[in-house]
Amino acid sequence: MDPVFYQSDSLIYTIKKDDKISISIWGHDDLGVGSIYGIYNSNEVYGKWLMVDENGFIDVPKLGQFLIEGLSVREAEITLTKNFSTWIKDPIINVKVLNKEITVLGEFTSPGKLGLERDKNRLIDVLGSAGDFDFYADKSDVQVIREIDGETYVAHIDLTTLDHYHEKNIAILPGDVVYAPSRKGKTFDKKVTTLIPIGSAVSTLAIIASFIFEP
Repeated sequence: MDPVFYQSDSLIYTIKKDDKISISIWGHDDLGVGSIYGIYNSNEVYGKWLMVDENGFIDVPKLGQFLIEGLSVREAEITLTKNFSTWIKDPIINVKVLNKEITVLGEFTSPGKLGLERDKNRLIDVLGSAGDFDFYADKSDVQVIREIDGETYVAHIDLTTLDHYHEKNIAILPGDVVYAPSRKGKTFDKKVTTLIPIGSAVSTLAIIASFIFEP
């Protein structure tokens, strides 16, 4: 496995262009956007968030343009706390990235986009959220695809056994693709399923014909 997947535990997510950000300020819902402290909290569906623009900025109430691209969530909270301290005594600020997600493809019961609620996520957790493997999944070659600085890396993981569980249960990062290929027998099984009704119909006609033309 490429070392990039073993280094995942030390990697910290940094905010990127087009990320959707909510800002919560304790006791000051009017200054936050999608506040987790308010009645109507952060909600991507209803648009209670700020999008990082192409230059890496968001428009923060009271502050105006704030450069947030490249900061971790914690760094953004610390910087905003310092800025809001001009108007608020000891502000408590929470920043959340609403669109952290991965893509789950292949032989899963629920493939598609999967949101990551926690800061730290591991492969087994993701598989559980994706509804586990479908019947035809090839568990011996589960693949995690990751792009870093334009380079694509692929980890091939055998989950048919629990040997070296800690090494296999790698950290999953936003933007990763988890792919479960199908076993070779899937195509054959589908062909057999299609042929069985045809074969049954032929057998039935043969039996009927034997009665009709019986001497």
